[in-house]
Amino acid sequence: MKKFSSDRLDKIFSGIRNARIAVIGDLMLDKYIWGVVDRISPEAPVPVLSLEGESYNLGGAANVAANVGSLGANLFLFGVVGDDPEGKHLLDAVNKSGFDSENIIIDPTRPTSVKTRVIAGNQHIVRIDREKTDGLDKSIGDRLLNQLESVMGQLDAVILEDYNKGVLSPNLIEEIIALCQTNSVSVGVDPKWNNFWAYKGATLFKPNLREIETAVGYNVEDEKSLITAGHEVKDKLEVEHLLVTRGEHGMALFTPDDVHFLPTQARQVHDVSGAGDTVIATIMAALAGGSDIVEAACLGNCAASVVIAEVGAIPVDPDKLKRICLE
Repeated sequence: MKKFSSDRLDKIFSGIRNARIAVIGDLMLDKYIWGVVDRISPEAPVPVLSLEGESYNLGGAANVAANVGSLGANLFLFGVVGDDPEGKHLLDAVNKSGFDSENIIIDPTRPTSVKTRVIAGNQHIVRIDREKTDGLDKSIGDRLLNQLESVMGQLDAVILEDYNKGVLSPNLIEEIIALCQTNSVSVGVDPKWNNFWAYKGATLFKPNLREIETAVGYNVEDEKSLITAGHEVKDKLEVEHLLVTRGEHGMALFTPDDVHFLPTQARQVHDVSGAGDTVIATIMAALAGGSDIVEAACLGNCAASVVIAEVGAIPVDPDKLKRICLE
């Protein structure tokens, strides 16, 4: 794990503040229902939650954007919400975070994606998903691409955040990557299963271990099999860098010349939701700000340890991130 000096961190974060990053993908609203459990229902063997409150956070690609903004980069957010109360909540949350919502399209034919988490104290009891995962109407996808193309000359990096909720189709992915390559804009990808092999030519590809296993069709049980699988994916997709997140085992970074194993920096684990969003946002912000890939991956590793110590998917606190990097 790379050690950072205070001066180096200051220089990296200064670079991030000048970076211009677009995030495009599946926007979600994270809803939290909070309470306490002190008895079991007489109707069925389930806990009874005494409601104490509800809250909303940005989720999915919107959480990636929140992390990019929290780190100080200049943000361009692209996505789709429904014409419903949840969509209004999401747009309000975007605007309250200080981000521009002009590139978010309202599509009345599909609901806003919502993940509702029920939490008793620090214990996550259940999650309820409301979503439509069908692909976007082509006209909506074309609008997103045109809007992205209109700001491409201002960008240093694009993050594609794919939760398999229908915004990123294989055709749209191919067109975005080609557009970025033409304009020398780096592309970071946080994939899921459906479009895993569609991201050919990306700068950074960041699957988790389970996604790698699903893609290659065999279990990855040790570092040797991980190296084999990682090179298989990296070569087939022709990506510059591959970063495999491995939970409590940290990360594996495949660069053009080497494989780096980064041990986890986590000290407390309360909630892993949103950790992957934080990792891709931090790495791409650091790269856009002038870091090399190993520095950026180490920052992403530390950033994950910050957010999983909190309950709920929240953006990384840059001051906490700096403190962990200096320890």
